[in-house]
Amino acid sequence: MTSGELEAIEIDLLLEAVFRRYGYDFRSYARASVVRRLRLLLEQSGIASVGELIPKLLHEPAFFQELLFAFSITVSGMFRDPEFFRSLRENVVPLLKTYPFIRVWVAGCACGEEAYSLAILLKEEGLAAHSTIYATDINDQALAVAKEGIYPLRQVREYTENYQKSGPHDSFSRYYHASHDHIVMNRELKKSITFANHNLVSDHVFAEMHLILCRNVMIYFDRELKDRVLRLLDSSLIRGGFLCLGTKESLRFSCGDGRHDEIDSKNRIYRKRVLEAGEGRTR
Repeated sequence: MTSGELEAIEIDLLLEAVFRRYGYDFRSYARASVVRRLRLLLEQSGIASVGELIPKLLHEPAFFQELLFAFSITVSGMFRDPEFFRSLRENVVPLLKTYPFIRVWVAGCACGEEAYSLAILLKEEGLAAHSTIYATDINDQALAVAKEGIYPLRQVREYTENYQKSGPHDSFSRYYHASHDHIVMNRELKKSITFANHNLVSDHVFAEMHLILCRNVMIYFDRELKDRVLRLLDSSLIRGGFLCLGTKESLRFSCGDGRHDEIDSKNRIYRKRVLEAGEGRTR
């Protein structure tokens, strides 16, 4: 048996152990991504093999948090992909304004930058007073950062440039204050967002959402898991609601294909059809 074959068995056993011990199911994550992240964890922890990780994970819950952090994608930024936010303003906001109240879900929110960006956009578009943003992730460490809303000052230039390209109505500097080498997002923005732990793989539906952002999260899932998560997102969305997947994902050839109309092909913004085939009324 080669070392690669042995490592494959160790990875299978580790993922099964994580699922049975902690309830987190990474068994359907793309294999290349799992291997890359486990090898990085081995390097960081000074452990020689995947097999040696298993007893530590079974008996040391604190070490599991390290693995969870390694498996979570926490890289983000304010107004990341500014063309997407411009498209939201132009193609989605006018229709959101027709609802008396809107619910928004940012799934896989990482450290919260996208949720705060969306809160700023909704405020500028006059929707903040009658909207609620739910921002979720599986990573409690990332969620703790998100709730604090404190980010390195060195990133402000990039954030500001992104904001300026997103079709803004104001100045980005109005939404934070500087403190030493960090910025702190305004309290008003924090009040508009509810941060919570939610596992897209195993947890339940967020019902009656008008807008869902799950951008570039599923690129680490295999086909079966993607379809499972897309079904959850679809079930969480009202008819006529909007689903945003990011430039690296698509509904084409998925379980959601045919149930949504493409609003923006480049930024992968879809609208759930109001009527299904053969139906004569909306819900």
